[in-house]
Amino acid sequence: MTLDELAARTRERLAARARRVVATGPLVQAAVLVPLIERGGPYLVFAKRTDRVSTHRGQISFPGGTVDSRDASLLDAALRESEEEIGLPRRAVEPLGALDDTETVATQFVITPWVGVIREPVVWRPDGEEIEKVIEVPLAALLEPANFRVEHWTRDRVRRPVYFYDYDGEIIWGATARIVKHYLDLVIGAP
Repeated sequence: MTLDELAARTRERLAARARRVVATGPLVQAAVLVPLIERGGPYLVFAKRTDRVSTHRGQISFPGGTVDSRDASLLDAALRESEEEIGLPRRAVEPLGALDDTETVATQFVITPWVGVIREPVVWRPDGEEIEKVIEVPLAALLEPANFRVEHWTRDRVRRPVYFYDYDGEIIWGATARIVKHYLDLVIGAP
């Protein structure tokens, strides 16, 4: 599948469904960008968090963060944070739509993921404070069954599946892996 085909299918599938929205209540509202980029095939872009951040230290995430009062929308928050964290200019992102909200159990966030395609050359500039490095992962690697596993963890007497994607020595798991799985199920699975 080419990047253009993936972008068109993403836009179509997101527009054709009702998005799951979680009321924030006591949860902290956050927004992330799920960036798609062409690298001889479609890739997803992730950010590896530094060991100095207060939450999710050293974990692989999508660029994004807490919604700020100056953000006009959840998309605006995801774009602002992506620019601050990895140097992705807002103008370089073509928004395709939002995925379902995803909650984090341990840290009490509700995350709205926005999928966007990047069609112009960009130079990643991880900020060094929150983000250590940018990781580009081929869509094909995320679809490879050998790179995916599920464990079942119990927290507060509730047993939940925890997804893991392994790529090039890095492990994508937790809310980020749930977002990846939801996205892949939506765009690669049957309509």
